[in-house]
Amino acid sequence: MMKSTSSAFARIKPSGIRRINTLAAQQPDCIPLALGEPDFDTPPAISAEVAAALARGETHYPPNCGTPELRRAIAAYMARQGIPADPEAVTVTAGATEAISATLAALLDPGDEVIIPVPAFTLYEAAVHINRGTPVLMSTVEAGFQIDEGELRALVTPATKAIIICTPNNPTGCLLDAASLDAVAAVAEEAGIFVICDDVYNRLVYEGPYERFAVRHPELADRTVVVDSFSKPWAMTGWRLGWVSAAAPIAAEIAKAHQYMVSSVPAFVMPAAARALEVDPTPMLDIYRARRARVLEALDKMGMPPAVKPAGAFYAFIPVTQTGLGSEEFCERAIVEAGVGLVPGECFGCAGFARLSYCVADDALDEGLRRLERFVASLRG
Repeated sequence: MMKSTSSAFARIKPSGIRRINTLAAQQPDCIPLALGEPDFDTPPAISAEVAAALARGETHYPPNCGTPELRRAIAAYMARQGIPADPEAVTVTAGATEAISATLAALLDPGDEVIIPVPAFTLYEAAVHINRGTPVLMSTVEAGFQIDEGELRALVTPATKAIIICTPNNPTGCLLDAASLDAVAAVAEEAGIFVICDDVYNRLVYEGPYERFAVRHPELADRTVVVDSFSKPWAMTGWRLGWVSAAAPIAAEIAKAHQYMVSSVPAFVMPAAARALEVDPTPMLDIYRARRARVLEALDKMGMPPAVKPAGAFYAFIPVTQTGLGSEEFCERAIVEAGVGLVPGECFGCAGFARLSYCVADDALDEGLRRLERFVASLRG
């Protein structure tokens, strides 16, 4: 009798976000407001560095954790943001996805628990399962998508190893406030757990106040892991480039996980990554800000305001139960009947909502909003 495949993978479903995007792609003339992918091309000054690197013959094995030049550039960039970083404790990864996966591989033993405030990016829960850990989901809906210290403390057990936070948040666009960050810090210090900060949207903030956990709580640098990415601020999603930084003992373990997962990112993209850190992404941010305003106006007009006003990222998280439909049915019918793609809240551990992404071209966004308005009106009769 043939042996079974991995039980860890057997419990994981394929990405719901990708499923809904595939469904939208199969619908003729459907406008996808689903994926969190900037519609812009990577700035030419960044892309030009790849051609130059190839011309120099940078096609050989690079150092596993990234070239010294790029690691120094990342550390200097982080320092400018108020987060001291040792270049030797920076690992360049295949996107933030691999950074998070490598971090969890380095931290978790079988049965370790990881607290995940939801709604949250689906990767977190899946990566915990893959690494034989136990995700502990903490709903933040009743707390206005903030983190209540009492509720967080109640979830901590002797098996708790880490908590993952993301601010600005995917899918809500919400910023964790000072009280939430302080709650995480107090519990992490008391319980001795790690804090994994998914900071990939930190350059996409429209209104404050905004603080990153590592900046507000430098006293916990020994247990804080900072994950960042080139994908969102510089429209480099297809490059699959990110990084992770931590205190030296943790960084060394993450580096080992990274080495055995992917060996390294391609040599010839790393000069371009260093160049990206010198490029100001503000022009794209200004466009997202204008799109956000149009989205909020349109959602208010159709009586579907987001659950929280998005202060960052490029998403709106919309309650849909008032339409009489569950979020899965709402999103599937919106694709078929209205030709507009949204992501159901179940993909983020939070049923009853739909995520709308406004990082699409202006004309497509405006038409998508018109279609959504007509669809919502049809449901109300």
